[in-house]
Amino acid sequence: MDPHPDLTPSVIRGLGWLYLVMFFLNIGWTVRSYKRDGYFESLLGFKHLPKAMIWAVYSGLLGLLAATHLTVDSSATASQFPFRMPEWLKAPVDSVIANPINYFAVSILLFLLIIWLRNWLVRPTVGWVLLNLSLLFLGLSMTDYDFRQIVGKPDNVPIVGMLYLVGYFTWLYFQRSVENDRRIAAGLPKLEDEQSEQVLVWPDLVYTEMICMILITALLIFWGVGLPAPLEEPASAVKTPNPSKAPWYFLGLQEMLVYYDPWMAGVVLPSIILGGLMAIPYIDFNKRGNGYYTFNERKFAVSTFLFGFLPLWVAMIVLGTFIRGPNWNMFGPFEYWDVHKLEVLNNINLSDWLWVDKLHQPLPRPAAGASALDIIWTIGKRECLGLAIVLGYLLLLPPLGAIMFRNFFIKLGFMRFMVLANLMLFMWSLPLKMAARWAFNLKYIVAIPEWFFNI
Repeated sequence: MDPHPDLTPSVIRGLGWLYLVMFFLNIGWTVRSYKRDGYFESLLGFKHLPKAMIWAVYSGLLGLLAATHLTVDSSATASQFPFRMPEWLKAPVDSVIANPINYFAVSILLFLLIIWLRNWLVRPTVGWVLLNLSLLFLGLSMTDYDFRQIVGKPDNVPIVGMLYLVGYFTWLYFQRSVENDRRIAAGLPKLEDEQSEQVLVWPDLVYTEMICMILITALLIFWGVGLPAPLEEPASAVKTPNPSKAPWYFLGLQEMLVYYDPWMAGVVLPSIILGGLMAIPYIDFNKRGNGYYTFNERKFAVSTFLFGFLPLWVAMIVLGTFIRGPNWNMFGPFEYWDVHKLEVLNNINLSDWLWVDKLHQPLPRPAAGASALDIIWTIGKRECLGLAIVLGYLLLLPPLGAIMFRNFFIKLGFMRFMVLANLMLFMWSLPLKMAARWAFNLKYIVAIPEWFFNI
């Protein structure tokens, strides 16, 4: 008997409940479509067919799929169950996601498509289709044993829910922004102007918050009973988990440690993020877009925030949770987490590339007992190229940006522009360092182990 079967009767029946929920949801959507979407002028030779017919057929198929799953009762039937993730699709998905270059290229591409296709994506039907496709993909993927072990882990289940919440609220923001931008262009009142009804804090707001608090408390209790978090053995330095992961909200920082030293990834960059968030109200000179949803009036601010939030934070949380496996190697979603998997990594410092590979000379190191000036001179000579790149990046790019974006510089003023420019440079330092690691196996641009200072 296979100790790790892809499908068991309990898994199949569990997926049946998922498809049953999707069936009822799409029945409701069919009714909505019948009332709002009208009729086809001509379809397959028939005229005046309701557009809701497509959703009715799809709902019927979901109902049959749910019934098929819920009636499975034997292991023999489960081993031959036809509705599962096809093998020919697993390998391409694994090859894309398990490769860091492909993974972040796809995440950035999705971010750009969200911005570019926002007017199309905010259509309710498009959003509903994307939700159904994601749920179908999740259901089929759960038929794979390795995927199920990762996604079904009690600690990881809330993160799956978080991804759906992030997707929904991102969609909701763009839906309201696109509508407001259309209204502003047409000279109509904004959504917020039409929904300006005010209520009293007591009793309206307090009662609403109390009801929400009770419902969320009940949800957490039922969740804790139905899906208890695992109680692991006491921590021991002798036996550490592999992989050893931080809580999910710190996995973005833990991923930064792959590319930066702890002082940079754990102290400098988080401090700059917090400082940048506090500086935003003092930097922003745009008076429009306050108190209502809009994208066209705040393209730069919204795009910058979403780039830092979606590809550089949410995507790294997903990477650290579901893709980073034993020894911090990357695994595809349908790939077994083999502790013996080896990745060939020949990372080198920029100074090694310059002195050893190009100049064919030994790496300059301070002599034992050398004076402070000799140590500084030797290290400066060794790291001259890296220091020049870092200083040029931080000192030359802001003035160049002021020249290229002169009108922006004039509106902001010198101080605010320089603060904004340096915040942007530090934000871009992360994807640039990632790209340098992947493309050139570059470990550190500046490596000064004598002072525990590496960039």
